[in-house]
Amino acid sequence: MNSATILVADDDQAIRTVLDQTLGRAGYEVRCTGNAATLWNWISDGIGDLVITDVVMPDENGLDLLPRIKRLRSELPVVVMSARNTMFTAITAADRGAYEYLPKPFDINELVAIVKRALEQPQGTSAGPSEDPDEEPSMPLIGRSPAMQEIYRLLGRLMSTDLTVLISGDSGTGKELVARSLHDYGRRRHGPFVAVNMAAIPRELIESELFGHEKGAFTGATSRGIGRFSQAEGGTLFLDEIGDMPVEAQTRLLRVLQQGEYTVVGGRQTIKSDVRIIAATNRNLRQLVRHGLFREDLFYRLNVVPIRLPRLAERPEDIPDLVRHFLTKAAAEGLPEKVLDGTAMEKLQAYAWPGNVRELENLVRRLAALYSEELIGPQVITGELAEARLDGSDTDAAGNSLGAAVENHLSRYFSAHTDGLPPTGLYQRVLREVERPLIALSLTATRGNQLQAAKLLGLNRNTLRKKIREFDIPVARGHE
Repeated sequence: MNSATILVADDDQAIRTVLDQTLGRAGYEVRCTGNAATLWNWISDGIGDLVITDVVMPDENGLDLLPRIKRLRSELPVVVMSARNTMFTAITAADRGAYEYLPKPFDINELVAIVKRALEQPQGTSAGPSEDPDEEPSMPLIGRSPAMQEIYRLLGRLMSTDLTVLISGDSGTGKELVARSLHDYGRRRHGPFVAVNMAAIPRELIESELFGHEKGAFTGATSRGIGRFSQAEGGTLFLDEIGDMPVEAQTRLLRVLQQGEYTVVGGRQTIKSDVRIIAATNRNLRQLVRHGLFREDLFYRLNVVPIRLPRLAERPEDIPDLVRHFLTKAAAEGLPEKVLDGTAMEKLQAYAWPGNVRELENLVRRLAALYSEELIGPQVITGELAEARLDGSDTDAAGNSLGAAVENHLSRYFSAHTDGLPPTGLYQRVLREVERPLIALSLTATRGNQLQAAKLLGLNRNTLRKKIREFDIPVARGHE
């Protein structure tokens, strides 16, 4: 018989019975109760080696009880379980000192494994109560699907750390929302959050953008420039579309991650960096590493904690919650209030959503703005989705045409220079930005066959070779 005593608190008699029988068979002594008061009395009397508690109980919220437990017995591991499967529940449980959070329904074998692991590991003091213990704020991530529950649990574990995180996922899945959540609810929440889109910066200016530059460091540098690392000091630097970062800039970023210091472009003085790095990409970085387009050592430095965001089509059960959220948001912005009937919602859940959550939000805003009826039926949804399929042949995953994507890209670039115009030579820089990935992808598609790639591009073979040398594009040998 195991000497450890497990305290179980849940208002549901059926769950108490299952846990009592399962943990009893595993060799533990189990004490069960349906209220927080009894649980607190046991803990106060020094009884119990581990606690399993529900969030919702008749006399007290389990999340509110957590800080009291940790203050009285900081070494006592607490496992929180809840049917309120929201990001707030997972983050608050971790913030208030829970050893683990399990959304209901859960795998009973997973719970037994967690109990065994918690009892084998030494426990230290955990974080105290969060700053807003009584009110659940509006969370940036929405969804109760199993896929999102795993994201919430992982975020909860990361909030008290400064670990580097690499977020992967298709466009429109919410990568920046995850990065902001890690910052806003983490230990650096009082510092700045600085986001940089690597794909929106010309290759020649990325190092200056990140690290800053001295006056005269390059043509157009008429004054000293402050880099994003400096702006993010004490906070979080979010490097979006990290897969578009040129190799030469990757080397300098690697030095920051390895040594915690950098120098500005044209400068000599080493600057210490106190910045948490969160990176994101919609590209396969491992594939880029194999093709020599991304440094392997940098990949492993960034990939300390990988988070993969699921496509919306992988979590259709979240669509009703998302639609209601976007309709409420639209109404708060002055658009008419709308409701979708059940059949209309089913059609949305059956759609593939190539643009993911961003595409869904755009659709919901159109429904709120363009249709007079308050109750949206299936005919409207059928028409909207049919039009989206017809328009999708020349669009990206976010629903933008190539021309619109380029326009958005350039608009962000111009707006980033609030203190003046970009450096001269913009036309050639933009052409280079388009040419290099076009040629590189064509070579990848033709497996390095330069004759075939030249034919595909409509270029002379010698012109293609010149471009390959000019852009320093790696080419697989043996396919001349």
